[in-house]
Amino acid sequence: MKIVTLNTWGGRAGKEKLLAFFDKYKETTDIFCLQEVWSAPVESLEGQSAGGRALAYEEIMSYGMGEISELLKDYIPYFHPHYLDHYGLAMFVKKDLVVTEEGEEFVYKYKGYLPEGDLGNHARNIQYVTLNIDDKPLTVINFHGLWNGKGKKDSEDRINQSKNILEFTRRISGEFVLCGDFNLSPETESLKMFEVNGLRNLIREYGVTSTRTSHYTKEEKFADYVFTTKGIAVKDFRVLPEEVSDHAAIFLEL
Repeated sequence: MKIVTLNTWGGRAGKEKLLAFFDKYKETTDIFCLQEVWSAPVESLEGQSAGGRALAYEEIMSYGMGEISELLKDYIPYFHPHYLDHYGLAMFVKKDLVVTEEGEEFVYKYKGYLPEGDLGNHARNIQYVTLNIDDKPLTVINFHGLWNGKGKKDSEDRINQSKNILEFTRRISGEFVLCGDFNLSPETESLKMFEVNGLRNLIREYGVTSTRTSHYTKEEKFADYVFTTKGIAVKDFRVLPEEVSDHAAIFLEL
């Protein structure tokens, strides 16, 4: 089982570069877990502050879900937005895998919540698929954590967000992988909570020094993480070299 997680940055680093990345890895990847994916533009949002910058559709892949789906024809696409019906989480699962369940759960605010002020402070959900692997369940969870415009430190909302994710995982039968852009620094309690509750932090275990690319110019070099239950045997784990976003893509082989 090979998984790639990537915050696509809405395709701001270049549509052709991002699609070329998927084309390169589609033959060797079973599941893509993606964050910041658009399905269609919303004209009324043009120019509004989103994540600390003005939203400009000319800069992003506003039809990214369809364009990526067109390229990844051997995958089943799953899209779970957390802002309106147009922006959120996407997973692409190889068609030869047996999916027994898929869905979402909101861990900050609620579905349909519209923030005041910056659009980046929208609701947050987790997206998951459960697979039948050798007659045993394996769940893969995709996540994009709360942005609040105040860095990647702890807050009450982030602590509660982590608690809600952990509550969800307690209802999972079998092993699982939790991955994505957590928007958290490594030293935060919001992140350490996952380790305290028995999960392996592969970013820490493998000594990763940054999950950002040269497109990201701020000092904080961590945002993306992969956690696994201890019953999962990790065969390979690494940050991929392609710079197709301000986030690096992360590869995991189970």
